Amino acid sequence: MPLKLIKRKNSPFWYVHGTVQGKLVRESTGTTSRKQADEYRANRENELWQESIYGTKSIITFPHALTAYLEAEPRSETTRIHLAKLLEYFKDVRLVEIGQAQLDEAYRRILRDGSAASPATKLRNVLTPLRAVLEFAARRQWCDRPAFERPRIPKNRTVFLRPDEIRSIIDQASGHLRPLLIFLVATGVRASEALELEWSKVDLKGRRAIVWQKQGTERSVYLPPVAFTALVALPERTGRVFRPGTGADGYSDNGRTSGGQFKKGWAGACERAGMPGHYRECVPKGCRTVKREFVPEYTPHDLRHTWATWHYCLHRDLLRLKDEGGWETINIVTRYAKVMPEEYGPAIRQFLDGKLFAQNQHTFFERRL
Repeated sequence: MPLKLIKRKNSPFWYVHGTVQGKLVRESTGTTSRKQADEYRANRENELWQESIYGTKSIITFPHALTAYLEAEPRSETTRIHLAKLLEYFKDVRLVEIGQAQLDEAYRRILRDGSAASPATKLRNVLTPLRAVLEFAARRQWCDRPAFERPRIPKNRTVFLRPDEIRSIIDQASGHLRPLLIFLVATGVRASEALELEWSKVDLKGRRAIVWQKQGTERSVYLPPVAFTALVALPERTGRVFRPGTGADGYSDNGRTSGGQFKKGWAGACERAGMPGHYRECVPKGCRTVKREFVPEYTPHDLRHTWATWHYCLHRDLLRLKDEGGWETINIVTRYAKVMPEEYGPAIRQFLDGKLFAQNQHTFFERRL
C-alpha cells in the first residue's frame, strides 16, 4: 500500500507508514508541518520505487556516502576541510549524478581561482577528496567506480634552498616561527605533521619525535642538534609543540594543519631575507582598500624538499632517504639525487650541528612580537 501520514501520541511530528514494493516503512518526517510532511512522503515513496526498479545505486546521495566515509576511520583535519566544501556544493546530489561535468563545475564554484586554478590545486582540493568518497562508495556498491579526467600537472624542477639561504630566512623570521622553520628543514617532516606534533610524542633524551603521516601511519624522525636545541628552548612541555603566535607574522589556530597557517610569517621572512618572489595587489575580504603583499617563490613545503636534497648530498643513499622521509616508493625520492653539489656538504653539516646558532642561542629563540 502507498505511504500514509500518521500522528503518534507524545510526538509533534508527522510519520510515514506503509509498504512500497514489499518494504515496510515506519519513520518520522522530522516536521510538524502537514505540507512539508506530505512532500517528504512523496519523495520517500519515489525513492523506494526507484530503488526497487533500479537498485540501491539510484538513491544513495553524496551526504550519505560522505558521512559513512568519515565514520569508517579517522580522517585528517585538512581532508575534513576539503570534504566540507564538497558537501556545501553537492548538497543532496545522488552519487549516480556526479560525473565529469559536475566535477568541472565544482572546480569553478569551490576554488578561489575557479577553472583557472592550477592543476595541482584542482587535484589536491577537489578531485582527490571527491574520488576518495566515491571509491569508498563504489566498494559498497553504492555507485560505479569514478572515472574522471586527471588534471595534467607539469613536471617541475626540484626546488631546494642552500644553507646560507635557509639561515637568512630563519634570521628574518619572527621569534616564535624560528623553532618551527628549523624543525621543518632539519627533520624533513611536512608542515601538517609538525603542527600536529604533541610533546607526548617527543623524546628529547633519545633525540626522537613521532609524527603522524598523511597516509595514516606513524614515523619516527631523528632530531639533529639544531632541532634539539630549538625544541629545548621552547617554554612549554605539554600539548602541541608548536603553537600559534601573535602579530602580523603569527600563524593561526583555525583548525587547519598546513603551511598555510604561517603563510604570512613565511612570506615576511622571505621578503626581508631578499628571497625571490613577486608582489600582488588584492582586496582582502571585508576591506575596501587594495593591499599589496609579497608572494615568495618558495613555499614552506620546499623545506621538506630542501631536507631531502641535503640528506642525499650527505649520505648518497636513496633507500635511507626513502625510509627516513616516509615516502612509499623509491621512484619519488630519485628526484633528489645529484641535484646539490658535494661542496655544500660541510655547510649542511654545520647547520644541522647547530654551529650556526651556537652564539646567543637564548636571544635567538626569544619571541619577537
